[in-house]
Amino acid sequence: MNDIIHDYLLKHIPKSSPFFEELEDYAKENEVPIMEPDSLHCLLQILDIQKPKRILELGTAIGYSALKMADKLPNTEIVTVERDEERYNKAIHNIERYGAADRIKVLLTDAIEGAEEILAYGPFDAIFIDAAKAQYEKFFHIYTDSLAPDGVIYSDNVLFKGLALDMSPEKQRKLRVARKMRNFNDFLVTHPDFETTTIPLGDGLSISKRKKIGGIS
Repeated sequence: MNDIIHDYLLKHIPKSSPFFEELEDYAKENEVPIMEPDSLHCLLQILDIQKPKRILELGTAIGYSALKMADKLPNTEIVTVERDEERYNKAIHNIERYGAADRIKVLLTDAIEGAEEILAYGPFDAIFIDAAKAQYEKFFHIYTDSLAPDGVIYSDNVLFKGLALDMSPEKQRKLRVARKMRNFNDFLVTHPDFETTTIPLGDGLSISKRKKIGGIS
């Protein structure tokens, strides 16, 4: 995106509350990946329109995006998955501080190895993929069946800072994850059962919904 347009849009995103500013500062200081403000703002707006009753998030980190979703959607339950114990504990701490422990369930497990446990909490109206980038396609395959009929799958980081678009042999040899993300994007747009749109905000946010057949999703 043109830098002038990007800066303009960022200036129009509402300022975070002190609690969320604290989480943002912690993430920056400790190199914890959290969503970019523009793509997060977009995701929250779309979720507010969708009004999902239950969300599955793959990749809790410190609980930032789960708490942002809980803040925006007070009637929504969120199941979020984190495999790193230190980040899991930090997320639990942040969620309890915010008073959202009754609506956010954090699971300490791997999103692939612990799939059976995670799937037991479904079905989900929305699935947010924001975990190991090289595993996105596996996540999509595993959790598609737990998606409610009219549900939506959101995938963050699909442009991978533009590297997923660079197909020069030198770059692609060095950047295995960039290849994986490009392959995942190709997988999404050619999927026979889903229609996907990618929004070039933040690090790229894709939105996938089942195709309608005969007027029925």
